[in-house]
Amino acid sequence: MASLRRFADRREAGRRLADALGALDLIDPVVLALPRGGVPVAAEVAAALGAPLDVFVARKIGAPGQPEFGIGAIAEGGYVVHDARLLAQLRIDGAQFDRRRDAERLELERRVHRYRGDRPLPDLHGRDVVLVDDGLATGRTAAAALGALRSLGARRLILAVPVCAPDSASRLEGLADEIVAVLAPERFSAVGHWYDHFEQTTDDEVIALLRQGSTPP
Repeated sequence: MASLRRFADRREAGRRLADALGALDLIDPVVLALPRGGVPVAAEVAAALGAPLDVFVARKIGAPGQPEFGIGAIAEGGYVVHDARLLAQLRIDGAQFDRRRDAERLELERRVHRYRGDRPLPDLHGRDVVLVDDGLATGRTAAAALGALRSLGARRLILAVPVCAPDSASRLEGLADEIVAVLAPERFSAVGHWYDHFEQTTDDEVIALLRQGSTPP
């Protein structure tokens, strides 16, 4: 890779990601963002592609007592992924995992309603779907989203991120038709390491960006 130049913020990351996507021959694309941090990135991508912008909500399922340590993920429609080997190592049984999953399902439903209300997803049949996040670390949340989207009739499913951990991208190759990343550093560390400014995106910011970027499906 020619350059490992960091991103100033998510908006700049989105512009650079849009440039990388320009090499693909996209047909009737729709851009779906993983909220919250993926939305500012996706807004720039959608604007550059002249494509509608929406969210597709997925939630990490955290370990008991360690909510930031992902042991699985759940996406819209109830699609769930989990790491069976990790669950065994942590001695998390099925009942414990189900309780964590159900708690995240409630938060997922809250966010879907908050961001989209009663409006359905755009019709994805025969379209190229670009799923965008601000970075790919373990890839579990993206895996849940890709698995859920696969059944919705997209012509092609593209995962697009400004920066990714190479091993995680490799694990997702069977779930996406294309994976596009601006940076794939061998020494990944964390997504936030590759941004000068990586403040948390708020619900209000997500809603404002969706209102600006939405077009009829």
